[in-house]
Amino acid sequence: MTAYLITSVSVVGAAPADLLIRDGVVAAVGPGLTAPDATVVDGTGLVALPGLVDLHTHLREPGREDAETVESGSRAAALGGYTAVCAMANTSPVADTAGVVEQVWRLGREAGLVDVQPIGAVTVGLAGERLAELGAMADSAARVRIFSDDGHCVADPKLMRRALEYVKAFDGIIAQHAEEPRLTEGAQMHEGEVSTRLGLIGWPAVAEEAIIARDVLLAEHVGGRLHVCHVSTAGSVEVLRQAKARGVRVTAEVTPHHLLLTDVKAETYDPVFKVNPPLRTAADITALRAALADGVIDVIATDHAPHAVEDKECEWAYARPGMLGLETALSIALDVLGPEWDLIAERMSRTPARIAGLTGHGVDPAPGVPANLTLIDPAARRTIEPAELASRSRNTPYARMTLPGRIVATFLRGEPTVLDGKAVK
Repeated sequence: MTAYLITSVSVVGAAPADLLIRDGVVAAVGPGLTAPDATVVDGTGLVALPGLVDLHTHLREPGREDAETVESGSRAAALGGYTAVCAMANTSPVADTAGVVEQVWRLGREAGLVDVQPIGAVTVGLAGERLAELGAMADSAARVRIFSDDGHCVADPKLMRRALEYVKAFDGIIAQHAEEPRLTEGAQMHEGEVSTRLGLIGWPAVAEEAIIARDVLLAEHVGGRLHVCHVSTAGSVEVLRQAKARGVRVTAEVTPHHLLLTDVKAETYDPVFKVNPPLRTAADITALRAALADGVIDVIATDHAPHAVEDKECEWAYARPGMLGLETALSIALDVLGPEWDLIAERMSRTPARIAGLTGHGVDPAPGVPANLTLIDPAARRTIEPAELASRSRNTPYARMTLPGRIVATFLRGEPTVLDGKAVK
């Protein structure tokens, strides 16, 4: 195993120091380190963060390898500074059995670019009718701890209660896609002034807020762990704020696109801006950013949702919802939050790793800890070119936008997956 000496790097925004990686761990951090056998990486002007962890990634394999594979998605993640991602269950077949989650887990190990932690489905086939094999997935080689029907809401309150109760046995989490389906039938975008002007059926904020309110009450009643996916409205923030004040075991995530883009983007009718939940208003963005800063929203999660060309380059009404996110998330966070390195590390690495139970991830570089880390050049600016992305899909909403920051290197247990901004394998 090669040793690496990263010189003059700022560890989570601290004063520059040298960082020595040896045998898969951080061997030393301090000024004037020497290691004649180590490969030297010039860290001047760079910031070292604990490797990013994404709680919400769609890798599409098995079943939609035309849009993404575990390997291509893992490469995109590494290039985005990630060392671990949680793979959502809406594959084909659905990841609702021990066999499928183990398949995804093994594909991640074979790729060797990031740790891929499968998320299991809550219900069989994501149909919302009966619980999937939660215990078997938890006991499998993949050791599943988070379960979600993402893309579909667990709308039946009785079933949601049973799921929250069931996973308590192994300290599991139910991650909810909060959408009351009867309020969003035929919805094409956020319900508001823009949807009225465009004549498109709206997706009202209350459809999200009502499910979150119901679920925090259920989680409070049974003492279960609830995670709310892709929070998008100011009203949802207030529901979560009140629940946390009461001590409910609830965590929540926000996506980069919900922190930056508004429903005005729908005026172009470009399906790249169609996403579920939809882009909301500037007032919602303001509330989401404030909640992220004060901890009501715990993490930034990408909801990386690759789609094949035919599923996106079509009429708005027929386009699949979703956007790419892995390779741009840190740049969006830097753009939104500024160089608040401790906050970025907390929201994109430490807290998501803790929620997912990923030992060895989300730990700041320090002597003796696993060398899962990323180096970012905060002074760099890059223009996003879809054809240059590692994903098999091209549905990025940031095409030709110039964003701050560039990932220079990513290390997974001491081995580089990215060097000089390029994937190693």
